[in-house]
Amino acid sequence: MSRERNWKRYVLRNRNKIVYFGITSREYPESRLQQHVDDGKGFTSSEVLSPVVTEGGAKKWEKERIEGYRRSHRGKAPRYNKV
Repeated sequence: MSRERNWKRYVLRNRNKIVYFGITSREYPESRLQQHVDDGKGFTSSEVLSPVVTEGGAKKWEKERIEGYRRSHRGKAPRYNKV
């Protein structure tokens, strides 16, 4: 795993409900968000979080966020996260 800090973390929401936690190493995360649109994922807003992190840090963040979501939503993951 690379130690470069070039991974971005993002959250997709449909209204006020989180539907996806994601990570990308793309220079422009908007292209990844467009891919979600093209795949038919419904969301009304997105938030790219700062700062950029390492690949390991991004994967850890994503896993922790999904696990936390599941704990507070009776074991269900966000709509578009596969677990």
